[in-house]
Amino acid sequence: MSNFALELASSIRSIPDYPKPGIIFRDITTLLGNPRAFRRTVDELVQPYAGLKIDKIAGMEARGFILGGAVAHQLSTGFVPIRKKGKLPHETVSIAYSLEYGIDEMEMHIDAVEPGQKVILVDDLIATGGTAVGAVQLLRKIGADVISACFVIDLPDLGGRKKLEALGVEVRTLVEFSGH
Repeated sequence: MSNFALELASSIRSIPDYPKPGIIFRDITTLLGNPRAFRRTVDELVQPYAGLKIDKIAGMEARGFILGGAVAHQLSTGFVPIRKKGKLPHETVSIAYSLEYGIDEMEMHIDAVEPGQKVILVDDLIATGGTAVGAVQLLRKIGADVISACFVIDLPDLGGRKKLEALGVEVRTLVEFSGH
């Protein structure tokens, strides 16, 4: 692990047995509250795309809003919120996606992305990939070209990264934690 990855991992709080026994919750609120770690994380997420033509950053509710907004600002591009069903005021497009224990729906404004626009998906963590796969499918449903998905944390044992890569999406993560 690089020095940055070690520094980043140490700024993330691990909470055992949350939300249920056997799960270790990776809490980025400690990273967000640390100005140096937050700035460096955003810089690392932005770096591969600096100077490229990116039209929009899409972020998934809720931590993806924080990180995605910061990335969009740094890349001087627009931000698209992807929300749980029923939270957006204008005409929306929605998609059902799989959760660990069931199905949920997410949506975005129908005019948030124009067909062919290059979009990067940003969130805090990739685990099983259900939400991220749903977000990619939703963006593609309205014609977006999802060129990459970026996450602070990868839980590789849960296989989400492989699901996104199987859809032809480049996946970029900053730190990995084993287990659930």
